[in-house]
Amino acid sequence: MRAGRLRTGLKGWGGVGAMALACAHAVLAALLLPMVHAHGGGGGTDDGGHGVAHGSQARAAQECTDPEKQTLAPSGDDGPTIDEIRSREGEKRKLIVGVDQNSYRWGYRDPNSGGDAELEGFDIDLAHRIAEDILGDGDAVQFKAIPTDQRVPAIQDGRVDMVVRTMTINCDRLEDVAFSAPYFRTGQQVLAPKSAKITGYDGTLAGKEICTAAGSTALSTLEQDRADGTLPDGVDLRTTVPNQLDCLVRLQLGEVDAVVTDGALAASQAAQDPTVELKGDAFTTEYYGVAMKKDADDLVRRVNRVLEQWRADRAGGWQHSYDRWLSETMDDAAKSLPPTPKYLRES
Repeated sequence: MRAGRLRTGLKGWGGVGAMALACAHAVLAALLLPMVHAHGGGGGTDDGGHGVAHGSQARAAQECTDPEKQTLAPSGDDGPTIDEIRSREGEKRKLIVGVDQNSYRWGYRDPNSGGDAELEGFDIDLAHRIAEDILGDGDAVQFKAIPTDQRVPAIQDGRVDMVVRTMTINCDRLEDVAFSAPYFRTGQQVLAPKSAKITGYDGTLAGKEICTAAGSTALSTLEQDRADGTLPDGVDLRTTVPNQLDCLVRLQLGEVDAVVTDGALAASQAAQDPTVELKGDAFTTEYYGVAMKKDADDLVRRVNRVLEQWRADRAGGWQHSYDRWLSETMDDAAKSLPPTPKYLRES
């Protein structure tokens, strides 16, 4: 382990005590958090029922080339999954959503907000919007903090109805879960200290130790590049963590030289700590989607309808959430808004 010094400047984290909080968040992320509160093309929408069977989604995953297009057309119809959610009684009648609680501006608890800090951020806004559509109450959400490497298992085990947690749509994940249409465009980037001579995803990473989150697209991309012989010489990928924010802590402690993660997340982390910065441009194009069980066709369709409405709502929709949470850390909303969704053909 390198004898690195602790970098200062974590925005709004309260110094040393906040660092302890950051280091401990992997444990806290397993707790239940109750609350009351890629390459797209053109294509139209379809409000017609539940026509595509689960088998069609499975075949699409096996033949996957454009994962962000492997989703069902929007519909407002109810179905067995939605009926089950609505049948919950009393205090349990809530949408159960897997989220992050440590991603600044996406899903996080602001320690400076006072009292019982509520979860807030771009992903949290979307979860409230989905709950409002399904249950008629945007506050009827039960949030569960899910580590990066537990997003798929949490869906498969039925611990959550869906995951809204900066989750990239890709072909491997489509074998295990179903995704909504994309709601955000991003790409993998390098995060490193401003003082580092690293310039991006290039030869300046040679011999460096990189941190990634287990189960993340960043790790799978780097491992594939290593297998293809395109990873810079001597890059060390041994450091993986359960939650992506743990990589920022490792970087601050001097235990790694750089972090690779989604540029949208990296920009938020750079806003937290002014001693680090994004290095170079994104070297992939990826899309975030809402993840659900593979057989939850009615829920997938309903979420896709919500996303279309959220995107079109100029008063309180996608752009409003972007302006509120991300405009200070991202340079251009147009780069982050996905293309018009294209859905699986019904046959």
